Amino acid sequence: MYGLARPLLFSLDAERAHALGMASLEAAYRTGLNPLLAAKPKPLVTKAFGIEFPNPIGCAAGLDKNGAHIDALMALGFGFVEIGTVTPRPQQGNPKPRMFRLPEHEAIINRLGFNNLGVDALVRNVERSKREGILGINIGKNKDTPNEQAVDDYIYCLERVYDLADYITVNISSPNTQGLRDLQNEDALRKFVHELRTAQEDLASVRGHRVPMLVKIAPDLSEAELDGIAEVFNAVRIDGVIAGNTTVDRRMLGSHPMAAQVGGLSGRPLYEKSTTTLRRLRLRLDDNIPIIGVGGISSGADAVGKVSAGAQLVQIYTGFIYHGPQLIGECVTALRRRKEGVA
Repeated sequence: MYGLARPLLFSLDAERAHALGMASLEAAYRTGLNPLLAAKPKPLVTKAFGIEFPNPIGCAAGLDKNGAHIDALMALGFGFVEIGTVTPRPQQGNPKPRMFRLPEHEAIINRLGFNNLGVDALVRNVERSKREGILGINIGKNKDTPNEQAVDDYIYCLERVYDLADYITVNISSPNTQGLRDLQNEDALRKFVHELRTAQEDLASVRGHRVPMLVKIAPDLSEAELDGIAEVFNAVRIDGVIAGNTTVDRRMLGSHPMAAQVGGLSGRPLYEKSTTTLRRLRLRLDDNIPIIGVGGISSGADAVGKVSAGAQLVQIYTGFIYHGPQLIGECVTALRRRKEGVA
């Protein structure tokens, strides 16, 4: 069914198509037609961060920034859904156009800039949802908040979503908020993550339950930068890491006319780079810190590659745009065959 809808969606501006696609997905869910989109995969229970996931294939943050389509996405068979990135106050993001397809590469370039309705709107949406699955909430800072005060924005969001999330992701790696990636520098990261970990444990004590906190990193980090990041994460005993975000690297696009567009590149061209970062990070992190692998997954074999590189779970986004909901089941099936030792 998605194969029939895709030509229409791809005839529209990418951001408009995204909105229409999500609205159509919601309509299919509410009318009971979502089984026509794809068959839900059989469970492949996977444990990470103290959570039991029905399967290891998740929906990456960015597809549902405001948590308006949680139930519709969960009904497709995702093992978990991550919403956001959300900021304390609403913000429009960067000027349009700000999302571009590269169909020849099964890729997207975006410079959205954390466009969202603010954390209070997201909280209302989550509270209205049935949440029949594992929910992650991805948090960020407002564009006009200086890095010196960034931790205040993250703690503000952390406190508001804490009781609604199964896990919370701290996004410090989007290339579309100026200076955000500077928070990955070792000295800044050490202070930043320490304050967040303190807030997390304080909330656990007050609220009576502990919600895992993950950090999402960029795929554009050098070996030395990964050394510093891993040292910090091991020292503060972070619950998990998502590797990684979109890339600013354009070398894999060659002379493509869209290569000059500013923003983060996602999709098939990102796979090798993001998987290399994942593999290098796995070698540096303590064994008890799980990693979610994301970036360029467009087939079941790609999902297997992420797990083979050291991921416990994987997430999809751009591959979902190009291949539709059937990619979820394809990835689960491939990982099941890997687990069972079937070639």
